[in-house]
Parts: sequence; structure tokens; C-alpha cells
Amino acid sequence: MLRVLVTGAAGLIGGEVCARLAARGHAVTAMVRRNPEVRGNDGALVDGLRVVRGDVTLPLMGLAPEPQDVVMHCAAHLDFDAPEAELHAVNVAGTQNALDHAREAGAAFLHVSTAYVCGDRDGHIVEGPVPEGTCFTNRYEASKAAGERVVEASGLRFVIARPSIVLGDSATGAIRDFPSLCNVFRLMARGKVTRLPVAGGATFDCVPIDHVAEGLVALAERMDEAAAGHFHLVGDEPMPVAELAAGVARVPHFPDPEIVPPEGYEPEGPLAQRMIATFGPYFTRSPRFDDSRFRAATGLACPPTDRAWLDRLIAYGIKRGYLPSPPA
Repeated sequence: MLRVLVTGAAGLIGGEVCARLAARGHAVTAMVRRNPEVRGNDGALVDGLRVVRGDVTLPLMGLAPEPQDVVMHCAAHLDFDAPEAELHAVNVAGTQNALDHAREAGAAFLHVSTAYVCGDRDGHIVEGPVPEGTCFTNRYEASKAAGERVVEASGLRFVIARPSIVLGDSATGAIRDFPSLCNVFRLMARGKVTRLPVAGGATFDCVPIDHVAEGLVALAERMDEAAAGHFHLVGDEPMPVAELAAGVARVPHFPDPEIVPPEGYEPEGPLAQRMIATFGPYFTRSPRFDDSRFRAATGLACPPTDRAWLDRLIAYGIKRGYLPSPPA
């Protein structure tokens, strides 16, 4: 049995990780900030854990350290457009506060980052430190890379886990909270975006929430073997960006978005303009994340992230009312 402190436990990843850790008999301390409810991806409250209130922007996260085996740091500021100072306070200085807490608690540190610390690099991306001189496409990516550097310099036993874009369950498409990428589906399904500017060959890497949560638990249980490692928790194959529009078009009551070249594209209105400002760089590149070290360390392989999975994601969005229902 491990003693695990999970930060960001009320979040999508943190909640599902807590559910899986508790189900395996580990002693889980779930740290929340405002929302006291820790729920798994199925929406059910997680039993068998202790909930504490903390804040990563405070020294030692505002908590009196208690003996722990692992601090799993899921808490993060996820807004691509947030001011640099806000992102630094949570994703960099907040990571340092979590590290200080782990040191006082005698714990190893499992840091949840993002695969997109690759920045604007294309092609094969290895599981290792972010290269010097990497150019990032938004302040969020830069802050997460800076957070990784703080972890690497800490002197603690650490593991850095890098999920890609986390979407719904591999079997059902279910997701407790819809992440920001889902707004692209929503805008196209509602006819607010009729043209999607995509460079030829551009891909997203999307990963099911169950693969990410199971992978984080597996790494927590293997901290000695995985120590000082960087691990990609990613889809089995990148998804062509154009497939997002194709998935919308396959739904009979949705519009049929047009794929257009990015050159000369003019947003159709403020919603499309905001979408391009947030996701535009992700429509023009194709990183390929190597996850061979993760698979060797955990024995886990991601379920198919194919067209059938995308269709399940969209069907679940309709069922939940997030995407438009068929007309009566």
C-alpha cells in the first residue's frame, strides 16, 4: 500500500486517479482548493480517501507535511490565454511549493505535465528533457516546460508524466468535464464555424482519460524503476486534424464543415477568431510522440484512438447535451 497525496484532486485527471488509487487499496490524501468533491470520470464521489484543502500558490501548499510515499502533482492552470504571471504562479512557483511539501513529507514526486512541452517541434518527439531553445506556441506550454525544469533541479526522486490532449473514455467516450478542445467540435456542430483552417498532414495527439489515469497509477506504483524518467501518455496514433471536421460531418443533423488552407483564412466571427487564437498552431503541425519508455515501464498500451473512438466521443457529447441533439 502506498501513501499518496494527489494535488488537483477535484480536477478531471486528479479525480479519476484518486478513484483508481483508492480502488487498489492505496491510502489517498486528496488535496482540493475550492471544490471539496472528488469524483471519478463516471461522476461518482470517490470513497475511501481523505480530502484536505490546500493551495499550490502558498508555501508548502498551505499544508502541514505528513509522511507520504508519493506526491502526485496534478494541479495546474490550464488556460492557454492566461497572463504569464498567473501561469507562473501556479505552474512554476506552485510546482516548487509542491516539491517543497514533498521534501518535507519524505515523498517522491510524480509531476503531471503535458506532451505539448514539445512546443512547435514536428516529427519524432522522444521521452526526455525539453531541449534548450524550444519555441512554444502559447504561454501555457512555456509554463509547463518551466515547471518541468523546476522538478528536474529539485534533487528529489521524480517522474515526469506527459499526457497529450485528454478526451473521453476509450470504450464509451464518457468524460466528466469537457476540455477546451471540445469547443472546436461544439462550434462546428452548431454551425458557428463552417471552415476549419488546417495545414496538410497536421495532427492532434488525443488520449483517452482511462489510459492517462491508469498510466499515472502505474507510474506511482513503480517510482523506483521509473525514477528520473520522462514518459509520454499519448494516443496509439495521432489523429488528423481534418478528422475533427469529418467526424462532425458524419452526424446527420450536424453541418458539413469545410477544410481550407490556413493561408488567407479569415475567421467568420469572434468565436472563430478566438478558436484560431487558441488552437491555430495545433492545426498546422504534426508531432509524433514516442511512448516506448512508458510502455516498457508500465506494460500499458493505449487503446485505439481512431475514427470509431471519435464517433463515440461525439455521441457522448450529444447524449450529455453538450453537442446539439437531433431535431424532434
